[in-house]
Amino acid sequence: MVAKASQKIAHALSKWRLHQHVYLSVLAILIGILGGYGALLFRYAIKVAQFCFYQNTHDILTFAHTLPVYLKIGLPALGGLVVGPIIYFGAREAKGHGVPEVMEAVALKGGRIRPRVALVKILASGISIGSGGSVGREGPIVQIGSSIGSSLAQILKAPHLRQRTLVGCGAAAGIAATFNAPIAGALFAVEVLLGDFGLATFSPVVLSSVTATTISRYYLGDFPAFIIPTYTLVSLWEFLFYPLLGVAAGFVALLFIFSLYKCEDLFEALRIPDYLKPALGGLMLGCLLWKWPYVFGVGYGSINLSLKNQLPALLLFTLVFIKILATSVTIGSGGSGGIFAPSLFIGAMTGGFFGWWVHEFFPLLTANSGAYALVAMGAVVAGTTHAPITAIIIIFELTATYKIILPLMISCILSTIITTSLKRGSIYTIKLFRRGIEISHGWEQNILQAIKVRDIMNDQVVTVPESMQLVDVINCLKTQDVSYLHVVSESHELIGIISFRDIRPVLQEASLKQLVIARDVATTDVTTIRPSDNIQLALQEMGSRGISQLPVVADDDSRKVIGTLSKKDVLAAYDKAVFHREIEEY
Repeated sequence: MVAKASQKIAHALSKWRLHQHVYLSVLAILIGILGGYGALLFRYAIKVAQFCFYQNTHDILTFAHTLPVYLKIGLPALGGLVVGPIIYFGAREAKGHGVPEVMEAVALKGGRIRPRVALVKILASGISIGSGGSVGREGPIVQIGSSIGSSLAQILKAPHLRQRTLVGCGAAAGIAATFNAPIAGALFAVEVLLGDFGLATFSPVVLSSVTATTISRYYLGDFPAFIIPTYTLVSLWEFLFYPLLGVAAGFVALLFIFSLYKCEDLFEALRIPDYLKPALGGLMLGCLLWKWPYVFGVGYGSINLSLKNQLPALLLFTLVFIKILATSVTIGSGGSGGIFAPSLFIGAMTGGFFGWWVHEFFPLLTANSGAYALVAMGAVVAGTTHAPITAIIIIFELTATYKIILPLMISCILSTIITTSLKRGSIYTIKLFRRGIEISHGWEQNILQAIKVRDIMNDQVVTVPESMQLVDVINCLKTQDVSYLHVVSESHELIGIISFRDIRPVLQEASLKQLVIARDVATTDVTTIRPSDNIQLALQEMGSRGISQLPVVADDDSRKVIGTLSKKDVLAAYDKAVFHREIEEY
């Protein structure tokens, strides 16, 4: 009897799992269709924006030399002036390159992304790129595709684990449709966003990627994103040069990461409204475009020139740094666009310059500079994203030749080793680190990081002036239902705290009760916390000091007491968040 019942239950569970896999596969194909059309719509939005600004839909590089100076400088600024309010009032998570916001949604929010993000990202990034912004379309399409996947999952009330997978499906669809590279699209989603190569995750992601690529090829044709040169390995001596190229690409990637976030900090410090900052960034970008039009827009035209050996060595070298600055200014000021295409551009120029010198000194032993430009494209992408597998596969898919795979693997791995050794986090995760989000940790720890002290602190804090006599302090402790009194100065800044343990030594000395004041018995070595800190930090401080409560002081670097935080409240908030997270899984 029991055996038969067990068999029936096992059979029912097996059928349920089969139905779930079929259901997830159908959703993955649907997201692939929507993601493919989303990528096409985004391309169309860029062309419309570019036509509105320049009355031309071709690669900007082909007609940039005909533009008057005032248009080269003014139109990117005008684009920023339009983009700023769209992001500020539409969806602020559409600011920047988009991938970190998707990673945050996957790590902290179970894959939840607001549906409006897709529309705002299409508009903002389309205008940024169309007006000449030195950014790529790959980051935005990841956020657009992820938003589509998340929106569908929310409509169907999918549990968090499945919602994360569907977000990955949307991202894979976007990358695959953009680059005509289905394998790279799938690997980007699982390597960068989800960090899960399991079959249950990888299968639907591949389905979405293939579906989106099919749609892209139907409308745009089966053409690579770049004009790829015929690659040949001239001699085995080149295996001495490709490792050096990988190391050089790693240091260039580090420079790009540093420059991007330095510009972001500089613009953040400016005391002007956030929605005006992209216009200022556009104006600065325009000054660069005036002299170096090669960094206009996505930059695929310039990449093709490098791959075809049509740029002089000095210009290749110069464009490495100009592109880094142009992209940093565009994104750092609050513009919208990706860093994937700029990484490819920077890699192409780095490799082109490196290859030019190598071929100049060893013409019989080395290929022309275009081969090195191609390999360096993958190496810089690997260094910036810390995703060497994706970088290797995307260049491999673009070239459709196996001959490039060994130099590509060597350069990408060495570039990644350089950046991971010298920099904590990729160009994506650093943005999250700066917000206090550690996506490499489990979601339980991220819950602690997501809850801010301001969300759960008790603002009913009991304070006493530093000059209060001890007898009054004792009465205050008797009448108030608190364990601690906060001793403050005349400006309400924290001086110390008083507990019964602090006053116990003088309780038996009646004569001292009128002489001793609050400041005399207060513990002044007090650990404090701020409203903007997360509760993980609060728990660490409590644990290290062996205390159960922390004073909360204002964020403005003063010691003004505005509340208290107890360990009981922290644990209650954590338990509540975990409970809600687990309930939503069913």
